[in-house]
Amino acid sequence: MKSTLHNRLAVLRAERGVSRADLAAAAGVNPQTIGFLERGDYGPSLDVALRICEFFELPVEAVFSRRPFEPMSHQLYPSSRSGETP
Repeated sequence: MKSTLHNRLAVLRAERGVSRADLAAAAGVNPQTIGFLERGDYGPSLDVALRICEFFELPVEAVFSRRPFEPMSHQLYPSSRSGETP
């Protein structure tokens, strides 16, 4: 059974203006590997995952998860889940 690892790499890169090449250099991988990770085509080794988290200065659970991440809008605006207006 294949285990899917979800991540927020694309969102984090966009928020911080980081290129795939910059993140790849920090993680010690090829820029294509970052693309594979973002698409979920590849699961990082523990070492690569920790390097990525160190680069973003975030805990592992903020970047990677075994379950899909809830959209940020739901975390920032809980009433948006139910369609209610604040």
